[in-house]
Amino acid sequence: MQGGNQSLPLSLTQNEKHSPNPTLQLSRREMKALGYQVINILVDHFDTLREKAVTCKASKPNLDKMFLRPFPDTEADPVQVLHRLQQELFKNITHVDHPRFFAFIPSPSNYVGVMADALASGFNVFAGTWLGSPAAAEIELVTIDWLRKTFGMPETSGGLFVSGGSMANLTALAVARQTKKRSKSDRRVIYCSDQTHSSLERGLKVIGFQNHQIRKLRTDDSFRLNISDLRHALSDDRKAGRIPFCVVGNAGTTNTGAVDPLPEIADICRAEELWFHVDGAYGAASIMCDEGRQLLKGIEHADSISIDPHKWLFQPFEIGCVLLRDRERLRNTFRILPEYMKDVERGHEEINFCDYGIQLTRGFRALKLWMSLQVFGVESFRKAIERGMTLAKTAEQLLGQSTSKWEVITPASMGIVTFRYNPKAQRLPPSKIDRLNQRLITKMTTHGYAMVSSTVLKGRTVLRMCTINPRTNETEVKQTIRMLERWGNQLSSNATTTSTKS
Repeated sequence: MQGGNQSLPLSLTQNEKHSPNPTLQLSRREMKALGYQVINILVDHFDTLREKAVTCKASKPNLDKMFLRPFPDTEADPVQVLHRLQQELFKNITHVDHPRFFAFIPSPSNYVGVMADALASGFNVFAGTWLGSPAAAEIELVTIDWLRKTFGMPETSGGLFVSGGSMANLTALAVARQTKKRSKSDRRVIYCSDQTHSSLERGLKVIGFQNHQIRKLRTDDSFRLNISDLRHALSDDRKAGRIPFCVVGNAGTTNTGAVDPLPEIADICRAEELWFHVDGAYGAASIMCDEGRQLLKGIEHADSISIDPHKWLFQPFEIGCVLLRDRERLRNTFRILPEYMKDVERGHEEINFCDYGIQLTRGFRALKLWMSLQVFGVESFRKAIERGMTLAKTAEQLLGQSTSKWEVITPASMGIVTFRYNPKAQRLPPSKIDRLNQRLITKMTTHGYAMVSSTVLKGRTVLRMCTINPRTNETEVKQTIRMLERWGNQLSSNATTTSTKS
């Protein structure tokens, strides 16, 4: 299929079927025909993605017309169902794997990882126990150990793959709570910065922490956790009878890509006997390149780390990872052995990942990362990460060339740069500049060429670009900034005209 121009066959079957199919099976010929069509669609997607709009403009009423209908009682041709998906589903999604998707944190994905997911799903691999699939467990162990070595953690370390960073953070915090259970739960306090991802707070609430136990500390001018404030908060809480129990450090915040002072936090945690968790869901993978390794000094001292391979390791959703300095603490926290699971306990060397996390039923998430690394090699990933960092610096340089229109709020860090359209000659009040920048987001989203997102830093609305997709090129970064500036000029001119008339 080239560019989606070839039509799908009208039917996979020689004769129209109406009788039920209680085996839920297709014939060999039907399976091949459907499979080839799926592969054609996927290859076409990867091959033509750059030509598509990034964003989706579908409305709920229109989608209701497409999908809000009774499920059929009789069989339908699977290729016709697939054709419907092409027309109604895949034309109405935002492409977070698009080279010009600069919003939030992109998930660039890669075709090998996609095929690995198809294989894992097709073989319906059960990755909960060694008995269920010893080879799958071994691949997960090997891939986790590669990550352990990459982060410089000791041989006692280990972990498992989960759905994403949110579940990785929750898993690590549950282990921390279980390990540091000497004190009453309602007196324990956890410390993080005001830039820490919301998944930490959500996870803490799930495991029973209240708002008064979560201490959000202010950040410095670089949006890093303020060490002086941390020391004072620890001292004040101890004097008040509260029990400091954990500090969360950021390894690449979503807002700005900031990295907290990890060595200093590690020293404090060691001296105060606190759990040290690093939320590296976004930025931790950058340790694979020299610049990332420098930024992440101290991460090797963490008690736990969260990583999101479906971000900066370029895997399809879903795959997160949690690493523990002492992997046995995972088992001590989560292992429960009911009578119906005794058959899986057959030896110390046989790792049952259901004992190391929340899920018993687990998909084979490790395969896509393992297979991608096998096919492309570690050096390719290293270069891809470096490319993402370089493109953010390119964006910063371009913005800096038009200082009369643009303010760089935070310099490029870990593939993220934040900036703000501000036509200084017009001397617009801050509130109007905020609205102007928010309207730029709306303009770009509606147009569809690219997607950037906004956030709020120090009370001001700013734009942010995250450039980690390895298929993004410099021209696309330049064109996105040019379009934003052109719209900014138009909107600010209109704002000035309206103000003058008033």
